[in-house]
Amino acid sequence: MATTKRVIPIAQAKTVSPEDALLRNGWKRQTTIGEPRLSEIVKNYQGMGFEVHVEEYKVEGDGCNTCFDAGQEMGMSYGTVYVRKSADAAPDDELFED
Repeated sequence: MATTKRVIPIAQAKTVSPEDALLRNGWKRQTTIGEPRLSEIVKNYQGMGFEVHVEEYKVEGDGCNTCFDAGQEMGMSYGTVYVRKSADAAPDDELFED
């Protein structure tokens, strides 16, 4: 008598990274940078009518992070800048098109 195993399919949970959620909501990643340039970039994008969101930079993956690691050891913090057009933004300027 042969025994038949019954296999119940299990759906994999779909994990959504914080960046994926931002990108789905119309945000575009611009740069990862430290102070004082981080604050300058945020202010400039806001001045051009963009909404700005900054996420704290966290080392991910196996890529080279030597510069970030060295800066963090010296007390620097880094942020990744995301922007999207504000609902009440001025009409497009061809200089800043995608």
